[in-house]
Amino acid sequence: MKHVYLIACGVIMMSLGLAGSLSAEENIIETVAYGCQAEITIYCKDVTPGEGRVLACLYAHQDKLSGKCEYALYDAASRLERAVAALGYIADECEADLMSYCADVQVGEGRVLECLKKNDAKVSKRCKDAIKEVGLK
Repeated sequence: MKHVYLIACGVIMMSLGLAGSLSAEENIIETVAYGCQAEITIYCKDVTPGEGRVLACLYAHQDKLSGKCEYALYDAASRLERAVAALGYIADECEADLMSYCADVQVGEGRVLECLKKNDAKVSKRCKDAIKEVGLK
């Protein structure tokens, strides 16, 4: 199922600090947990949460997922796709600034965005506008 794969990729990206804030990550996880509550209880009750194991379990039982669960996975995947597109846009618009001011900053936990904010006086208008447009500022 494409949506389970996309969510798994998104969760990996978020754990690396490449997407969204913690509250956005929790919101997506809560959406899937609520929408797939029955499936998780029935098929994945013995799975230890973390590192994509519950998603792998849902993937293994994809032929048994309810419409509610499938929609929750679709919704989460859609949000992750938008987040990836927003990050791509910021990366394109801020490339020069990232190379100039944040090249040595370790990616994750909001450090790159914090670096851009710390260097706000030097960051290009183009980059600042992109950050604002995607709602990170």
